[in-house]
Amino acid sequence: MEILYLLLPLSLAIVAMIGAVLWWAVFSGQYDDAEQAGLSILHDDDHTVS
Repeated sequence: MEILYLLLPLSLAIVAMIGAVLWWAVFSGQYDDAEQAGLSILHDDDHTVS
């Protein structure tokens, strides 16, 4: 029973950290243009200089 006094706050802290990282990722623009990274390989401009 005493282990719950350790595990409950620890698990709540981990959930809060995961929530904070997700909040930061969403509002810092990490997911603004999800298609550009996948399409960037199709628009490769490898011109050789002669």
